[in-house]
Amino acid sequence: MLEATVERYPTHTAAYFMGNEMSYRELYTAVAQVMSELSALGVKHGQRIALMMPNCPEYVIAYYAITGLGSVVVQISPMSTPTELKYVLGDSGAPIVIAYEPLLRTVFEVRAEIPMQTVIGVRFSASGERNRQTSPQTSSGTDSPDIWLDEWTEAQMGESADQSMGVRQTRTGSNDAQPAARPLLPDRHAIHLDDVAVLQYTGGTTGKPKGAMLTHRNLVANAVQSSRMIPGGITVQDKMVCALPFFHVYAMTVCMNLSVFTGMTMLIVPRFDAKEVMSLFEQHHPTLFPGVPTMYVALSQAAKGHSDALASLRACNSGGAPLPEQVMVHFENLTGAVVLEGYGLSEASPVTHTNPGADRRRPGSIGLPVANTEARIVDAVDGETELGPNEEGELLIKGPQVMKGYWQRPRETEQTLVDGWLHTGDIAKIDEDGYAYIVDRKKDLIIASGYNVYPREVEEVLYKHPAVVEAAVVGADDHYRGETVKAFVVVQKTHQVTEEEIMNWCRKHLSAYKVPKQIEFREDLPKSAVGKVLRRDLRTHK
Repeated sequence: MLEATVERYPTHTAAYFMGNEMSYRELYTAVAQVMSELSALGVKHGQRIALMMPNCPEYVIAYYAITGLGSVVVQISPMSTPTELKYVLGDSGAPIVIAYEPLLRTVFEVRAEIPMQTVIGVRFSASGERNRQTSPQTSSGTDSPDIWLDEWTEAQMGESADQSMGVRQTRTGSNDAQPAARPLLPDRHAIHLDDVAVLQYTGGTTGKPKGAMLTHRNLVANAVQSSRMIPGGITVQDKMVCALPFFHVYAMTVCMNLSVFTGMTMLIVPRFDAKEVMSLFEQHHPTLFPGVPTMYVALSQAAKGHSDALASLRACNSGGAPLPEQVMVHFENLTGAVVLEGYGLSEASPVTHTNPGADRRRPGSIGLPVANTEARIVDAVDGETELGPNEEGELLIKGPQVMKGYWQRPRETEQTLVDGWLHTGDIAKIDEDGYAYIVDRKKDLIIASGYNVYPREVEEVLYKHPAVVEAAVVGADDHYRGETVKAFVVVQKTHQVTEEEIMNWCRKHLSAYKVPKQIEFREDLPKSAVGKVLRRDLRTHK
């Protein structure tokens, strides 16, 4: 994807990061240099290399260098504990780790137990400039990386105290007219579309994480499919806010790979902060914003009094978790942009569904399958009997974006991929027109006195209460019912609400067995790195 884009748009801005920007030609040049250095280290086709860093240009460079060699990116959250890191490195067998400087202590704590051939450090300061001074935490030989990534790219990009990985200060000259440079690439093993490109670990809430093997075919197909999701299409003039973390499959495809495929500009945000993102809107006027529901809630709160800053937005995607209709409507009224809810999962690279434009979308639905994708509903118990329109069962997916399987887990692969169909583990229904509706995760289903209660349905009602900002529902142990419904609620600071008021609100809109029997007010809800509410954490505090 990158090589084709640099041919078409060599001087177009590929990425903006902390006051600096780089063109697609500069991005490609840096990628080629890192490929050469990795090749010199002996990196082979199919070898796994772990990436552990926040959003930054270095992430994009390393990602495309690794996949360009035919090696495999192992995505690791920068928030991983030593225990979590040890597990993924041990399971994947990645001998090389590329990590952000402040995370090196965690890496070296694990290195004592997990053999690592090479540790490569990445450094940048708050201003976007590379840190010349080694920080205290990496001052000792034992905590210093074997090499700094920027030392590889300096030889290619040129020495400058104001450059980080070839990221330059905003251009004012006329060098943009130069033709695309085509750096010499190292000898590469032929890369086939069905070779694994990424190991995306998933399933930590249902047991040990498993590495979903995503191939080059999967990733290219999903980037192409995603490019057709936006009403009016995508042009090179579009600018996308990349606030979702690249290590997450949603951001990898819908932010990074989609941007590179189409040639638009990535406005890279290291970590989502609503006020900082608002500042980015005011300065750069982005047109596209992929996010999760909690991001839309946070931006709506931050935009109070100056929502004009969001006027450049024309389209948004929401995924990662169900989007409450009230949140969607409020954000659209605030910005004038259309917010399209979709659906995906790591095993499908991840996008499988999206709503069409505002005139055809159906609130509450995840929409229609993306191009070249099939979906059907089967009985959740036997996993085989196909169900009719509006009948609830397990959602199955088939398409070019569906993973090759789970890394070194043939049994789990056979259970999840059956005759080419991916068993998602989600309870859903499909209406007469093909629109799908996620009812809930199979594992999130609450069975109260024998009745099935789906958390999303209860949460939708809670979100419509004028005082509620966030809500999450889980099952709590009950000696009489087996399970009962418990709601965790965050209310606006200007409102005072009682448990009884919330329960009465639910009684107006829900059957008696669905009404929460327990209400817990909180200042916030626990969330994952991508902003998804962590129900498992709430369950442990029930």
